[in-house]
Amino acid sequence: MSDEDIRHFIAGHMDAARFHHAEHVRLAYEMLRRDGFMRTLPLYAGGLRRMAERAGRPQAYHETITTAFLSLIGERILLGKSPTFDDFAASNSDLLDKSCLLSVYDAGRLDDALARQTFLLPQPRSSTSRAP
Repeated sequence: MSDEDIRHFIAGHMDAARFHHAEHVRLAYEMLRRDGFMRTLPLYAGGLRRMAERAGRPQAYHETITTAFLSLIGERILLGKSPTFDDFAASNSDLLDKSCLLSVYDAGRLDDALARQTFLLPQPRSSTSRAP
């Protein structure tokens, strides 16, 4: 993925209909390898928001899913030895499944409207109530 592709994404010019989950993961991988989590998060999230708005679906952006996936990809990059995205994808194939966050998040928590607006931490499985 080139610097131009990344700039195109950040500007919100990717076609949402042709930008599937695997491309999300690849772009996150490339951005995180170049700039780390704290610099990548606002750029990546902003690009997704702009893409959703451009597609006429601003409600499609989800803060918790975006932040959690980016964090998980960043963690796996630092723990692994994957010099290329293909190597990374082969050793982290679970990340290519959109539902992989369900291993740490309850589906109801991810479906909560608050999760779309702000990053929510996973809750222990035994707890279902919201903190005050």
